[in-house]
Amino acid sequence: MKIWHHFHKVPLRVLRISKRRTLMRIKRSMVQVKIALAQEKVETKAMLSIYKRYTKRDASPEEMRIANQQFVDILKGLGIGIFAILPFAPITIPIMIKIGRLVGVEILPSSFSAEKKPQNKSNSQDKPE
Repeated sequence: MKIWHHFHKVPLRVLRISKRRTLMRIKRSMVQVKIALAQEKVETKAMLSIYKRYTKRDASPEEMRIANQQFVDILKGLGIGIFAILPFAPITIPIMIKIGRLVGVEILPSSFSAEKKPQNKSNSQDKPE
């Protein structure tokens, strides 16, 4: 009888473990979204301060380039936000991101991008031929 009781509890234990694993995965992804949104908030505040200094003619061209990149990120987020309110958003948004990457267009803002590409300017000086 103990063996039957053990076999009966095994599927329940597997279900509980699967449920915990799923909850941990969801929590982890929510923390990643929270961190990305916090980064966007900081970058947007910096962008607004740069634009404020630009109106007083105190911003450098490099700062304006950074502020304009952040503005493009905000527009990207707004574009994704429009699709988030449509039906079937959990299906359409990942498909749009994959298609965009195949075409060569990054749809997500930079803070949501998992892979940060380091900008290395010395790639053209590899080996002289």
